[in-house]
Amino acid sequence: MRAIVVSENGGPEVLAPAEVADPLPGPDDLLVATEAIGVNFIDTYFRTGIYARDLPYVPGEEGTGVVVEVGSAVTEFGVGDRVAWAAAPGSYAEKVVVPSAVAVDAPAGVAPEQAASALLQGMTAHYLIESAYPARPGETVLVHAGAGGVGLLLTQMAAAKGVKVITTVSTDEKEALSREAGAWRVLRYGAELSRKVRELTGGEGVAAVYDGVGKDTFDASLESLRIRGTLVLFGAASGPVPPFDLQRLNAAGSLFVTRPTLAHYVRDREELTWRARAVFDAIAVGTLKMRVGASYPLDAAEQAHRDLEGRKTTGSIVLVP
Repeated sequence: MRAIVVSENGGPEVLAPAEVADPLPGPDDLLVATEAIGVNFIDTYFRTGIYARDLPYVPGEEGTGVVVEVGSAVTEFGVGDRVAWAAAPGSYAEKVVVPSAVAVDAPAGVAPEQAASALLQGMTAHYLIESAYPARPGETVLVHAGAGGVGLLLTQMAAAKGVKVITTVSTDEKEALSREAGAWRVLRYGAELSRKVRELTGGEGVAAVYDGVGKDTFDASLESLRIRGTLVLFGAASGPVPPFDLQRLNAAGSLFVTRPTLAHYVRDREELTWRARAVFDAIAVGTLKMRVGASYPLDAAEQAHRDLEGRKTTGSIVLVP
């Protein structure tokens, strides 16, 4: 089968198309022929070595496709079922072994490109607004990268709860997308960001900041919080945040900082299916708009990563075998 193989850590150029043997499913696994594959920032962390993974490996964690083989111990799925997943390493390939424990039904009303990129970003947005900091109606929050895949979904989910959302973006085009998603106010990144946030909140600051950018926005995020506000640091698109003095949290107003990851918010089958169904159901009925900003052939994974890291994309992006 065709797959993307990483033999050394580095830039996008290490994403090499190759012919490899079909993977073999175990008793609890599904073998799935992929229809579309999600591309996420976490894939770049593994590629560069920020997150360790044994080499060589096939990157990717997320996708959707049709089951072509079922392990002997699997009872929930059958051949021909359409499934989606967000935690199956080796997804940049024409066929993927997906543990049945992480697979969910992909509804017929959700297009493959949407289903392939809805789970990781959609369930991330869901746990951020429902669990990491469950914002309440009338509160104001700040969402960085408001036109990104998670940002657009998170803004919609927050606005639907009656939360006022301030977002940050880098271009006029992205501002338009963020406003369309329900942002109350849209700001640019920069030195004046926290001052503008405080002006918009009458000097108080926001209840929470959802920050997937990391190093470049961390200080402004802390400075934008109200007393006892919460910084939810869920990514590091600009690089990891350097060590900092915890005393800063005291001086700034008894602040909270959490560094969550999706895996800890889908710890069992019940929680996984709850979040997945909430996302898919909302997409299927149209209350959650899932924007797929770009599709690339599987062999163009290198370009997909270049565009993602260069902030040239909006919404989610996918590879199509």
